[in-house]
Amino acid sequence: MNLTLTASPSPEDLATIGDGLAAFNESDVGPANRQPLAVLLRDEAGTILGGLSGYTAWGWLYIQWLWLHESQRGQGWAARLLESAEAEARNRGCHAAWIDTFNPVALKTYQRAGYMPFGALPDFPKGRTRTFLQKAL
Repeated sequence: MNLTLTASPSPEDLATIGDGLAAFNESDVGPANRQPLAVLLRDEAGTILGGLSGYTAWGWLYIQWLWLHESQRGQGWAARLLESAEAEARNRGCHAAWIDTFNPVALKTYQRAGYMPFGALPDFPKGRTRTFLQKAL
């Protein structure tokens, strides 16, 4: 047996770990039925000015990223991105959603959209708190 620490794992190494964990989880709790999900905000030329990405699995929507170009912030686009993703998650049979942030403005946005904190990591990053939020769909 041999332990190897690397800052640059190969895609194959990462796939082996991910596939192994997925197989274990499926045998333990059943299939995840993981499906990617993205909602994109484009201008008339097709340029992406914002979006949301994540996935659905085990009846949950996980929102990994939500970003808006500075020119689009404060116009309600975040709420519309969330609403669109949540609607699709409900169509996929999801009963809840979760997201995390360490940005205080984003935190307020998610709370206005009905997300409730369920956990926090202080000083992640230093001087901020990473807050985990959930919402029943």
